[in-house]
Amino acid sequence: MNVLARISLITLFTINLIAQTPCENGMAGDYPCDGYDLQSFISLEEMDGIRGNDSWGWTDPEDGNEYAIMGLKNGTAFIDISDPINPIYLGKLPSHTGESIWRDIKVFQNHAFIVSEASNHGMQVFDLTRLRTVSNPPELFTEDAHYDGFGASHNIAINEETGFAYSLGDNTYAGGAHFIDISDPLNPTAAGGYSADGYTHDAHIKNYNGPDTDYIGKEIYVGSNEDRVVIVDVTDKDNPQHIADLSYTNFSYTHQGWITDDFKYYILGDEADELDFGFNTKTIILDISDLDNPSHSFDYIGPTLATDHNGYIKEDVFYLANNAAGLRVIDISEIETGTMTQLGYFDSHPLNDIAGYEGIWSTYPYFESGNIVISDREGFFLVKPSSLGVVSITSESFEVALNSKTDILNIQSSEVTIFSVKIYDLNGKKLIEQPFNSKSTVAINLNNFSNGVYVLKINDLFVSKVLKL
Repeated sequence: MNVLARISLITLFTINLIAQTPCENGMAGDYPCDGYDLQSFISLEEMDGIRGNDSWGWTDPEDGNEYAIMGLKNGTAFIDISDPINPIYLGKLPSHTGESIWRDIKVFQNHAFIVSEASNHGMQVFDLTRLRTVSNPPELFTEDAHYDGFGASHNIAINEETGFAYSLGDNTYAGGAHFIDISDPLNPTAAGGYSADGYTHDAHIKNYNGPDTDYIGKEIYVGSNEDRVVIVDVTDKDNPQHIADLSYTNFSYTHQGWITDDFKYYILGDEADELDFGFNTKTIILDISDLDNPSHSFDYIGPTLATDHNGYIKEDVFYLANNAAGLRVIDISEIETGTMTQLGYFDSHPLNDIAGYEGIWSTYPYFESGNIVISDREGFFLVKPSSLGVVSITSESFEVALNSKTDILNIQSSEVTIFSVKIYDLNGKKLIEQPFNSKSTVAINLNNFSNGVYVLKINDLFVSKVLKL
């Protein structure tokens, strides 16, 4: 087969069965959707669970396999999603003490760190590499370490750049941040705390690299403290420094927020304002480009009455766990103009979109495959953008051809320089990622690939299918 004929196959070949339940005509099976397909679902009963809550994820650095971690009232579930259409519930780590509807998980250096509002729970540490060798799932796991410097805790945040965890809303430091050195994950040690601003419900902590030159390189803590947001320099654990705080109109319960990648904004959710004031989902955007003088920038109003919960940012996209309205995916690329635009959604709670505490609790959108975890109070969902399942050339700037004799994939650009090439299988697992330095022509060897269809992404913008025969 000649090269020109192969180009035709690449651009015209179509696949229909990529998601278990594709989003078609606004529905993925029983679930309302827009642009997001249902990969799989695991019920609470299958996990011997009671009421779902938080979630996080782990990618095995050895083989790239992806694992979802989901909090339950009676423990923490671990799910192998390397085959996202056929996930495997590997087992559960039971709660250290009693049951609680509040459980929170974060990951650092291949270990999960888990807190709960169960009495005297402390912090559990679980070695995630154990998930590689589960031979007879589901297993009942045991913790690998335990930290008892506090009892019940509402939340945990981790700064992966510094190796510090922050217990939030526990019974120490007036409910403020309790610092824990987790640089040696199996030997967590107390490192002080911060009580001056009182109770923190949730926080995002990062090494600062933003527009405020006074704080470059500092470890900055932005906390959601029930009635206001607080900004604290926690670089010196023995002497944390309050920088500023900020409230806003119509507050009910300052719940959770996330810092944008450029450090200019904090995107905040108030957990009770929709209930108390009756308006549609309101997301509050705070300008933190000057850390000493933060200000309210604007509000984004969603299309439903549902209460907002946890929200996370990945590049220019905000992923909002919107309780009864499910996962809402929002473009923030024009945030500096006061514009945010909903890109799509997957509603894991089709009964209604009213204000209140039902439906999705949290989400984890950081897997390279594009798969997104939804931890719903009623079960585990895995979804992914429909664009990863129905793809086509989106620009005439690229000529893509696979040489059938050499298995070399040639990509030539007439206008746009090539910075990166990624290739995925149809389950969304990334097989190749190669960076390039402003190339106009690149060649990728597919000799080790089995015959079949693959997804090609150029510069994370232009997408095509590749057929290898």
